[in-house]
Amino acid sequence: MLEGDVTSPAILTENNTLEQLIGCEERMYKENYLTTGQLAKRTGITVRTLRYYDQIGLLIPEDHHAGSIRSYNMKDLEKLQQIQTLKYLGLSLQEIKDILDAESLSIGEIRHSLQAQLDVLQRKITHTEHVVHAIRDAMQMSVDRSDWNHLANVIQTLQSKQDWGEQYRTASRLQTRIHLYDKFSTNPQGWHNWVFEQLEVHPGAHILELGGGDGTFWVRNAERIPSSWRITLTDISSGMVEEARCRLGSKNSQFKLLSIDAQQIPFHDEHFDVVIANNMLYHVPDIPKAIHEIHRVLKRGGIICTSTMSTQHLQEIEHLAVSFDPDLHVLDQAIKRFNLGNGGVLLSSCFSDLRLLRYDDRLLVDEAEPLIEYMISTPMNAKERLVGAAIDKFRNHVNRLLQQNGALEMTKENGIFLGRK
Repeated sequence: MLEGDVTSPAILTENNTLEQLIGCEERMYKENYLTTGQLAKRTGITVRTLRYYDQIGLLIPEDHHAGSIRSYNMKDLEKLQQIQTLKYLGLSLQEIKDILDAESLSIGEIRHSLQAQLDVLQRKITHTEHVVHAIRDAMQMSVDRSDWNHLANVIQTLQSKQDWGEQYRTASRLQTRIHLYDKFSTNPQGWHNWVFEQLEVHPGAHILELGGGDGTFWVRNAERIPSSWRITLTDISSGMVEEARCRLGSKNSQFKLLSIDAQQIPFHDEHFDVVIANNMLYHVPDIPKAIHEIHRVLKRGGIICTSTMSTQHLQEIEHLAVSFDPDLHVLDQAIKRFNLGNGGVLLSSCFSDLRLLRYDDRLLVDEAEPLIEYMISTPMNAKERLVGAAIDKFRNHVNRLLQQNGALEMTKENGIFLGRK
């Protein structure tokens, strides 16, 4: 050691270690963050576009350095991907900003955001295919004369422009609700698999599902569907029918898909061996009329399987909402019209040998965000009232309850009525 140098070997070693740690942190930072130029190179989006998104508040990087340097993290990349998909669907930047601002109330998971995007893209593909078919039909007309019908059909198909923004919001809300059930339900079997196992269906059966939505029941049981079954899947929403068609994929040929009203089923008497109506009768305006229609189209000895919930289903969520804001509501009161308590009485006018089978389950929720996302996704007023400072206060309210209780237990009472004609 030189004369006058008071730095000990131990201190030198300590300084070297500190420098190594700082260097390691800098490398980790560089690996987890991208500059505007790096993000542009990685994604193919121009620097000018990224700066414009930043300027209008569409994509502001979470991590800012002094001056003009911007650092984008993985969450920013997820948001950019979402922006580009919605832009591809034809939404304006303002429409996209409105959607993202609404979704920023809570922190969603990338998986169900991607699923929502996929659902809407599949609907757009189906709509585009309809346009292509209409144009091809028009091209096949005689070159010597005009064909009013074919050309009018092309125009009509093009005019039936879909509101892709609203369809994305709907798909996103649906995925949010499915996410809560999938993540926190205590029954490992799963609702759709359990219902499938309760069906008493013989080989070669002709099955009608009313209110089949996006076909989730069949998608989740795809590997268990006997090839001899003939299945007619219906929903009052033509958009849902088209989404089911896309989601069923290779199984599509086994299904006939139609948009129909359960109050006026367009099939002749005694046509089906089984009719399934999962969680939908409480939405039908005239429930007795729909039940009589189901009875009419069932063969003698045919089976009805209709599922619903109890009036206590997820009541803890409603209590949680009211404990924060007496005017905050989450659960749709339509369940009072057809539930596990009164459903048997409504069905007994047409069906005998009625049995109520209950699905044993509950929710144990130990995270605030999925619960808040669920509440905002329902058709009640949570998405209007939980905005601005209110959502932050409510998040703190839920987190305090979670710290006190460890997890919030939610009543989950689902079941099915099985009956015969």
